Amino acid sequence: MTTIKDVAKQANVSVATVSRVLNQKGYVSKESEEAVKKAIKILNYQPNAVARSLYHKTSGIIGLFVPDISNPFFPELARAVEDAATAEGFTVVLCNTDNKQDKEQKYIQVLQQKYADGLIIVTGTESVEHILSTHIPVVALDRYISEDIPTVVSSNKQGAIDATEHLVEQGCTFIAHLRGPIGVTSADERYEGFKQVIEKHSMAHVVIDSGFEIGQSEMATRKLLEMYPSIDGIFASSDVTAAGAMRAAYKCHKSIPTDIKVIGFDGISLGEMLTPALSTVQQPIYDMGERATKLLMTMIEKKELQSYRHEFKTKLTIRETSVGGE
Repeated sequence: MTTIKDVAKQANVSVATVSRVLNQKGYVSKESEEAVKKAIKILNYQPNAVARSLYHKTSGIIGLFVPDISNPFFPELARAVEDAATAEGFTVVLCNTDNKQDKEQKYIQVLQQKYADGLIIVTGTESVEHILSTHIPVVALDRYISEDIPTVVSSNKQGAIDATEHLVEQGCTFIAHLRGPIGVTSADERYEGFKQVIEKHSMAHVVIDSGFEIGQSEMATRKLLEMYPSIDGIFASSDVTAAGAMRAAYKCHKSIPTDIKVIGFDGISLGEMLTPALSTVQQPIYDMGERATKLLMTMIEKKELQSYRHEFKTKLTIRETSVGGE
């Protein structure tokens, strides 16, 4: 393996000169700089990344923490983060936490040891002290963590209002809300939006915690339909949750949208693939991931942030699960 000494010998300069060129620190004459760069190219020299990270206390790595990589929403977010980070010369390390604080803490410790330059957090564990104590730049994505951490979210409450009003407009009289995990701000805000519309219209309704997992939402929906067969509308807190609800409706011999209308939240590509195609509240997923990454880059560069909260508008996308069928 080619070493820095080999480069110095090829360029006929000192090892210190090669080091200054590589680290872009200290004075080097133009002639020597060109000689070093030429030697690096001839010898195909690759700097030792570990040694450089130890020297600079930086690595060109950012950690992306997600709660469940099997949920299609999070890979779509990850794609945006990776694209934006790669464009800036950074590598993204994906950390799947399963919403477990001990797992999240272990990932943080490892990334600290590797001198990670920043973290993007999409998880929602109860404690934030272990995040705030890292002294690494952190951005929260899709959910609020702390007022001390820059946050990128969508207008969850307004999106839920739009979704629930749409079901009311379509003639639903008994609406079920499949609620996301309690304590996760995005799920809490969607519940608040649903509740606001229900109270406004004095609607018959029921709420059940179904998480963001398809199997759990299917079981929750089957239970609801058995207990309340007159349910004719479902607002699910995510598209994956909505997919579970659709499976349950099918198994309960409920026709969508004739017997029951369904609308989800997120706008992932899965929704268009379902039959019937899923109505949803669409988040600008790519834009959110890109914005979070750019905010993190600003923090890594130690530049001042103009705002700590960035909220994107959602869009009501009407497809086949919530219209027609009467």
